[in-house]
Amino acid sequence: MNVKTIIGTNGRSVITALESDKVNDVAATLQANKIGAIVISNDGVHVDGIVSERDIVHGLVEHGASLLDREISLVMTRDVVTCAPEEGIDDLMAKMSGRRIRHLPCVEGDRLCGMVSIGDVVKCRLVEIEAEAEAMRAYIATG
Repeated sequence: MNVKTIIGTNGRSVITALESDKVNDVAATLQANKIGAIVISNDGVHVDGIVSERDIVHGLVEHGASLLDREISLVMTRDVVTCAPEEGIDDLMAKMSGRRIRHLPCVEGDRLCGMVSIGDVVKCRLVEIEAEAEAMRAYIATG
């Protein structure tokens, strides 16, 4: 399986925010959509950054409650690690665990085409493992 499989299941639409959006508004969007990270894209096509719940919490510790009225660009990650639709699940798991990243925007060419979370990867891997186990049970049963 690959990233394209996950995106095909989840859909290609990605919730984005603007660099100029207020931290409070981005946090509300995360909560309303039950997501842990949001891509920052000023044109809705290209990845300009990413913000996770963790980024906001770290920003609150550093800047205090006044952070909520400031622009999200203050706490966003600008050097975004991305994945491509053709990337395999094993490569994705290695990238995510090695860099301690839980959300990866998927980029095809230079255009945002999806978002993959660690939960998506785990779910996909569990489906693969169950299919392998079922194949082994069928093989053993037919002797």
